[in-house]
Amino acid sequence: MMRRHIATEKCTSVPRRGTSRRLALRAALLATVVLAGCSREEAGAPKPSGSFKSIDITGADYAQALELPDPDGKRRTLAEFKGKVVVLFFGFTQCPDVCPTTMAELATAKQQLGADKSRVVPVFVTVDPERDTPDVLKAYVGSFGPDFVALRGTPEETKAVAKAFKIFYAKVPGKTESSYTIDHTARSYVYDTRGRLRLATRHGMGMDALVSDLRRLLAEKG
Repeated sequence: MMRRHIATEKCTSVPRRGTSRRLALRAALLATVVLAGCSREEAGAPKPSGSFKSIDITGADYAQALELPDPDGKRRTLAEFKGKVVVLFFGFTQCPDVCPTTMAELATAKQQLGADKSRVVPVFVTVDPERDTPDVLKAYVGSFGPDFVALRGTPEETKAVAKAFKIFYAKVPGKTESSYTIDHTARSYVYDTRGRLRLATRHGMGMDALVSDLRRLLAEKG
């Protein structure tokens, strides 16, 4: 039986008078750095074969469905993205490393997919709805790409969804009430074009591995 490990990160938040604009600028800068350092593959590159680089969790009985509002208040579901590959990540905008790095890698991976980039939808679910207001979330995900989707539930909805998706998160008190940090699961879930949960990515597994897995899923016949 395959063992599934939960990787967590500890993000240190610094209390700032910051706004969504500052967070977006920081995220955009990181995305630019990552994009600048990666070569792009041509749209007609051959599709990879062989096993997935991520953890294959096809057939898992969790992380099957969610319904949460986006920053505009529209309730979104995984079902609406059928026909596309969805990469779902739980994080928070004040995370200084893993979260923006993951989003930047997704932005780069989409570019490397060439003509297929529009067939991959990154979805960011905040585990910090108290600080991640709709405006903050919209600016944050928008800095990585216009088709990145942000979702924000109430604290109760967030807790319920995290449980259903086997996502761990917990506040770690800071020096002030608003400077808390959050430990949370650092993996992403990947759904195929039929809306089925297929993969759990390993944080830090590398850009080539991510692009390979996305290409393979996109090449499957639905």
